[in-house]
Amino acid sequence: MSHRLGERRSRGFWPLAGVFALFVVFLYGPMITIFVLSFQGPEGGLTFPLRGVSLHWFFKLAEGLGTVDIGAAFRRSMLLGAVVMLFTVVLSLLAGLAFRKRLKGGNALFFITIASLIMPSIIVSLGIGLQFRLLDSGIKGALTALDATSTLENYGTALGLLTSALGAHLTWTLPFGLLIMFAVFNRFNPAYEEAARDLGATPWQTFLHVVLPLIGPSVVGIGMFGFTLSWDEIARTSQAIGDVNTLPLELQGLTSTVTTPAIYALGTVTTVVSFAVMAIALGAANLLRRRSARRG
Repeated sequence: MSHRLGERRSRGFWPLAGVFALFVVFLYGPMITIFVLSFQGPEGGLTFPLRGVSLHWFFKLAEGLGTVDIGAAFRRSMLLGAVVMLFTVVLSLLAGLAFRKRLKGGNALFFITIASLIMPSIIVSLGIGLQFRLLDSGIKGALTALDATSTLENYGTALGLLTSALGAHLTWTLPFGLLIMFAVFNRFNPAYEEAARDLGATPWQTFLHVVLPLIGPSVVGIGMFGFTLSWDEIARTSQAIGDVNTLPLELQGLTSTVTTPAIYALGTVTTVVSFAVMAIALGAANLLRRRSARRG
């Protein structure tokens, strides 16, 4: 039997398996290469062969890379990612609840929301940056008309981490969150809510004790998407962040100036943070799923 199965699979299975293996190497090979080269010794370079094994370049990274404040950029990216994650979860959840009922103009609103996935990221960034520069001109014009000299002198720009950059990132993360939430509620069984109402639960109690625990793993997944998509976003940030940089922007700039494995160490750190967030999200989703199963 096993011999016949092997004969049936040998014609198409092995070529496809080879293609899949090449795809995996193509997908993860560069990341593994960066990991390996980041652990080189003090004499290490940007290419193979590997010259020693140490944490030397991670210590160099901690000391700083020239005039670039890696620590500040790291904190800015973490803050922006956390805020984007929070907004993505809350807005996606509220939109998912709202779209469970037929809304007038709901289809148009849905297509407008996901249209940003079609637009080139750099165009979205340029558009948001232009909007906030126009806003700056309007604010400065109003302050001049009001003769608010001191306020005008202290005013810089509305472009910033938690203004224009936040909006730019939400144009990327919210559509994914909405699509996930719509899929979740599309297969959600309303009988659970009806049972809760029959037992005297208020709408808020029904949501808090019935709906939210059941969709909890999906909500955690939306949070993970929100953070990770924001964490490594470059194009939508480049023209919309103002005078400061996030870690990916600093990393992009350093690729043309840093000629040591410290740049690989920075790439390893950012990737580890992404994997850590994914692990935490998967663990939380699994925990919520087990709790829901025990309650069931």
